Amino acid sequence: MDAQEGTQQSQQLILAHKVFLLKHRDVPDIEKVRLKDEVLNTVKSNYMTPYYENLVADKVLDLDHSVLDSMRAKNEEEIKKIDEKIADAEENLGESEVREAHLAKFLYFIQIGEKKALEQLKVTENKTVAVGQKMDLVFYSLQIGFFYMDFDLISKSIDTAKNLFEKGGDWERKNRLKVYEGLYCMSTRNFKKAANLFLDSISTFTTYELFPYDTFIFYTVLTSIISLDRVSLKQKVVDAPEILTVIGKIPHLSEFLNSLYNCQYKSFFLAFAGLTEQIKMDRCLHLHFRFYMREIRTVVYSQFLESYKSVTIEAMAKAFGVTVEFIDQELSRFIAAGKLHCKIDKVAGVLETNRPDAKNALYQVTIKQGDFLLNRIQKLSRVIDL
Repeated sequence: MDAQEGTQQSQQLILAHKVFLLKHRDVPDIEKVRLKDEVLNTVKSNYMTPYYENLVADKVLDLDHSVLDSMRAKNEEEIKKIDEKIADAEENLGESEVREAHLAKFLYFIQIGEKKALEQLKVTENKTVAVGQKMDLVFYSLQIGFFYMDFDLISKSIDTAKNLFEKGGDWERKNRLKVYEGLYCMSTRNFKKAANLFLDSISTFTTYELFPYDTFIFYTVLTSIISLDRVSLKQKVVDAPEILTVIGKIPHLSEFLNSLYNCQYKSFFLAFAGLTEQIKMDRCLHLHFRFYMREIRTVVYSQFLESYKSVTIEAMAKAFGVTVEFIDQELSRFIAAGKLHCKIDKVAGVLETNRPDAKNALYQVTIKQGDFLLNRIQKLSRVIDL
């Protein structure tokens, strides 16, 4: 949300992540003491009065009246200066200077965590003519959305950006929007779309205000593994040079990806156990932790079973480095939920796969829909006869 362009992550989003960790029950108390000091220092250095009041109300920070009063006085002083610049620009200068003055007020509201920033955004938009400048304002509104995790605002801003691109817009901004939309899709559990958007942006990534490139690769690999088929995963992720240059820096991620592709299931489970903490501590992924755990296990079990018409439960347990009882319980749940196409012969201790025939399934669906349509037509004909 900083006014300056660059390769630094937005200070506001860093702050939001620290606040998320402060509220997280799995973060150790000693770590929370450090985080609390860092959050307070950031709030004080940016004079974030409205955000400070929110954190006090949420019992994240303790109320200090002297700090609150000094920050409020600084805010009033700065806003007064900006308002004077706006008035001077409107009386004595041109339209571009008026827009710049309103933009300065908008950016100051973002800096202090003021929700009125959205009202000021509309004022600034009305003073903006160029499509590129309007797009930049949309990116600011998207950052506000991710700061507050306001998915309604994010969705509307993405739609606004797409409408603007129909009128024009450069490729750099279009590629940046893909990353924003990918993050939104991932945060709302649309992992398949998120993976496609991230992969489209992998060679043109410039969205450093959202997160560092390492984090982008982390998200790309996680979403791709549960979204792509084996051939696509090899082409777009496992062998991708952009991913290969970074993946080794992220703990457990390389083992996680390569052990899955190379069918080294014991190593995969060990790497996955190491990654779970990172997923739980991620502001965008933590709500989907259990869902992701289920999906990735569905992928890996399906891949293992695809090679067999039947296999002993003991052999599968050995391949994954777990007990027979664990595999039995796991598979029972996934089979009952319709996630795995196999059946367990408990007496013989064998798994028998029954892969669905795509053509036969389509035929059955067509017959069912045809029966439904005929019933509706018969009911309608009776009404017409009456």
